[in-house]
Amino acid sequence: MMTDDDKRLLRIAYEEAKAGFEEGGCPIGSVLARGGQVVAQGRNQRVQKGDPIAHGEMDALRKAGRQKTYRDTVLYTSLSPCMMCSGTIVQFGIPRVVIGDTQNFGGNEDFLRSKGVEVVIAEDSDCIALMERFIREKPELWSEDIAE
Repeated sequence: MMTDDDKRLLRIAYEEAKAGFEEGGCPIGSVLARGGQVVAQGRNQRVQKGDPIAHGEMDALRKAGRQKTYRDTVLYTSLSPCMMCSGTIVQFGIPRVVIGDTQNFGGNEDFLRSKGVEVVIAEDSDCIALMERFIREKPELWSEDIAE
């Protein structure tokens, strides 16, 4: 179930994704929140920084810095998290993930659920359209990002 906070925070993740796209990178944005407040936000920086593990979720978590606990946080992501990011979600004990788009990339939702993570799928039309545009315009970069 999407709350008003979920919609607002997912929108911030989308804006991060859009900024990444405008920088020439992969349009994937993420927000780590606690109690409806942004702890940190980030975007996929693989192209911009030449860093193969600088996915949107990883960028937001890196910017959040050390946290005493993640068990009271929610991670918002414009695109379904890859296995690396899903593993990090589980490792850090993040209990809830809100995903903007599983149509263009998905598959780790069941893994997250099997580890006790609440997964909310928004299927946000803006997140979906931005990723569709990216895949259409930059298929080689998309293939690189998903390691195909």
